[in-house]
Amino acid sequence: MDNMDTIQMNQKAVRIVVQWNPFNLEGFDYATEAADVVAALQTIDDPSELGKVIQNVYEQSFEEWIPLEKCVDISYKLIGLKFETKCVIK
Repeated sequence: MDNMDTIQMNQKAVRIVVQWNPFNLEGFDYATEAADVVAALQTIDDPSELGKVIQNVYEQSFEEWIPLEKCVDISYKLIGLKFETKCVIK
């Protein structure tokens, strides 16, 4: 995966995280949380492990707990994007 692919993947991943909006906050962009989640996505390929990171990131930011199942659901989307980007034939 070249640098441009990584940048595009990261941008798509940020959009996924922002659209997820687990607390249904209007007008809130979750930029800090998205950056932390996308950083973790670079090194994590396991949905459960990434889900735990996502849960922790949001809990630290909002002092509110999100069920792990919801975090794992979004982690599958993010990891799917990661592998889709890696497997694109040029």
